[in-house]
Amino acid sequence: MNTTAIVGARIFDGEEVIPAASVVIEGTRIRSIGDDIPDGAHVVDGRGGTVIPGLIDSHVHTSLEGLELALAFGVTTELEMQGMFTRDRRSQVTDDDRVADVRSAGFGITPPGGHPSELMGGEGHDDGDEAPWDADDADADQWADIVMPFAMTPEEAVAFIPRLQATGSDYIKFMIDDGTVEGAPGLPLLDDATIAAGVEEAHRRGLLTVAHTLTVDATASAITGGIDGLVHLFMDRPHTSQIIDTIAASGAFVVPCVVLNASMMGISAAEFAEDPRVRSKLDDAWISTLQSSYNRYPQGDLDDVLASVRALHAAGVDILVGTDVSFPLPTLGGMAHGASVHHELQLLVRAGLTPAEALRAATALPARRFGLDDRGRIRESLRADLVLVDGDPTTRIADTLNIRQVWRRGSALFADE
Repeated sequence: MNTTAIVGARIFDGEEVIPAASVVIEGTRIRSIGDDIPDGAHVVDGRGGTVIPGLIDSHVHTSLEGLELALAFGVTTELEMQGMFTRDRRSQVTDDDRVADVRSAGFGITPPGGHPSELMGGEGHDDGDEAPWDADDADADQWADIVMPFAMTPEEAVAFIPRLQATGSDYIKFMIDDGTVEGAPGLPLLDDATIAAGVEEAHRRGLLTVAHTLTVDATASAITGGIDGLVHLFMDRPHTSQIIDTIAASGAFVVPCVVLNASMMGISAAEFAEDPRVRSKLDDAWISTLQSSYNRYPQGDLDDVLASVRALHAAGVDILVGTDVSFPLPTLGGMAHGASVHHELQLLVRAGLTPAEALRAATALPARRFGLDDRGRIRESLRADLVLVDGDPTTRIADTLNIRQVWRRGSALFADE
């Protein structure tokens, strides 16, 4: 069994910097953290650097290309919030150490014609067996076992939960969106009774629930329904003490996706894309995407969003790093797989988190909240999902981009290690 010892680096274990001189990888797992280096181990000189757990993006829409790109940026796990990589469909990913690992909601519960149909160019269907946008016959087979959960009533929502579970959804997502922020006001909306019934059934089956919520009203509905986590932060108005206190009292976590909110406001990531540590890993299509934006809610105020993150954090709400990155298209601009996790970390620090707190939001916290007990921390026997960066990101968050090496299940990404 191959053994690697990373020596001389600072170690951030997912929660704090720990006084240890080495991390030893044996096979796919972390063998030990300490001073002893086994005989015959391959030694990696980590002096001048910091070892951190593999990063987790808690909101993506991905592909094999996206998972490969994510890993190049030290993101070893992506959490898909709408897409194809459910438990029963990701066999090509689980044991492939050239791409990030993934978990998925499958498709989110939404009314017929509800979000995200306005982004897909098609109408919702209520039979659960067709894609929510037009697909030609050549693509039909890929959708054969995908559940499209279109619900208008509590009974319909409840009925979809076992179907989503049976086809491999790792958690259940609810779309609560009237289209205001996307420039499509008047979309059909899940009502509170439907949300609550679906959440109750998911919880009865031991499933985590998350909600798409871009407005204060949608956020309030999600919390009233008992949702475990909000995978967006409202952007339609400044926060109030009431909504902050409501979220905090519920125990729900929040994935702000500040990079997405900025993009919705027409703010691109062009400046971030100019960083050579970013640009060197991206092709022209992804650079063009970073330089673009959704630009569907230009009246929004990014300072309000940052202030809301700050208030939630001060209230003790768990903040998780997520991006809502999807595909390399200018109309979906402002984000790129892997890269935008580092951008989000910088924005969270700008909002008032310390660099160490921001790192927790991309490592230990998402692992705990999504039940990923084998990752997110540097502990003996856990997966050897690790990143070695130059510098000290616990004091200077931009150092996360100084990637020297990435390990996914103990397998080094770059050929020189």
